[in-house]
Amino acid sequence: MQPPQPVHASLSGAGYFFRGLSLAMQPGTRRFVLFPLLINMVLFGTAFGFVLSQLGDWIDGWMAQLPSWLEWLSYLLWPLLTVAVLVTFSYLFSTIANWIAAPFNGLLAEHLEAKLTGQPAPDAGMAAIMKDIPRIMHREWIKLKYYLPKAIGLFILLWIPAIGQTIGPVLWFLFSAWMMSIQYADYPFDNHKVPFPTMRDALKVKRGKSLSFGSLVMVCTMTPILNLFVMPVAVCGATAMWVDQYRDQYRAH
Repeated sequence: MQPPQPVHASLSGAGYFFRGLSLAMQPGTRRFVLFPLLINMVLFGTAFGFVLSQLGDWIDGWMAQLPSWLEWLSYLLWPLLTVAVLVTFSYLFSTIANWIAAPFNGLLAEHLEAKLTGQPAPDAGMAAIMKDIPRIMHREWIKLKYYLPKAIGLFILLWIPAIGQTIGPVLWFLFSAWMMSIQYADYPFDNHKVPFPTMRDALKVKRGKSLSFGSLVMVCTMTPILNLFVMPVAVCGATAMWVDQYRDQYRAH
């Protein structure tokens, strides 16, 4: 039997996120969603509550460093700094959650791809998961090495008075959206042993689709309640995007 042909190839990146929401709730997928969902809920339910309780004090401290002649910018900078803080901590929490849940996210992507393409489901035994953990953790480390130098540069930019506090939050959001796309698209790519640089370059070719997907993931990750559920939805959306946009070209690697 021929596998079903992609019927969603014209979806936008944001469209794939919403398709991921639908896929995550389908029978046969829900059991693979459970572990990533629980990990995400525990982490964000505790850590994000702490950040929100401290947010006002942190931003007031930054605002106090503004020169007196720039005080008129305070009404503009307050919301921008709020976005910067939420983006920073949202990505931090998301990264930690993805490190913990990486083997289960890879398993979710693998089984969902089999379902979408009509292929036999792979072995989901605990032995198979344990065998893949070293490779998966190495891949997470590669992503972290890609992220850190750029994040440090943007963090330094945030401390430059006026300039960094106005354009810095915008650049933080765009970069974090790009990293969200890389983070979740990497699960299906990595399942097929596609090297990280190849995966990154593939996403760059369709940068608009990647950024719109990552931006919606980022917004949901920053939003209380929604951030509890975003991880498995993003994995499902990224897997659907892999099947429609990249699989035929890269699965032979």
